[in-house]
Amino acid sequence: MNPPSDKSRGVALAYAIMLGPFGAHRFYAGKIGTGVLMACTLGGMGLWYLYDVILVASGGFTDVEGRRISQWDAEESHHASVGGASQEVLDELYALRTEVNELAERLDFTERLLADPNRHGRESPPNP
Repeated sequence: MNPPSDKSRGVALAYAIMLGPFGAHRFYAGKIGTGVLMACTLGGMGLWYLYDVILVASGGFTDVEGRRISQWDAEESHHASVGGASQEVLDELYALRTEVNELAERLDFTERLLADPNRHGRESPPNP
C-alpha cells in the first residue's frame, strides 16, 4: 500500500470547494491534464465538481503518484506520528476538559435551582 501523500487534505478541500469548477484541487494534486479538462468543462457542468468535493472530503482523492491525500495537515501529522501527540495538543485537551467540567458543574447547579423554586424564600402566591 502506498504511503499517504505529502499534500494536505484541508488545502485540497478548500481548493475543491472554492475553485473546484476550475480544477484547482487537481492542479494542487499534480493532475494537470484533468485539471485543464475540468476547467474547460467547468467541473463537468457541476457533476464532476460535486463528485470531487465528496471524494476529497472523504479522504479518497489521490495525487498524481496515486497516493491518497488523506491527512488534514500532512506536515503536522508526520510530526505527530513520529513523536506522539504534541504538548500543545495535550495542553489544549486539558483546557477543554477543564471547561467541560466547569460547564457541567454550572448546569448541575442551575438544575438544582430550577427544581426547587422555594429555595430562596419565595412563597407561592396563596390560592384565592
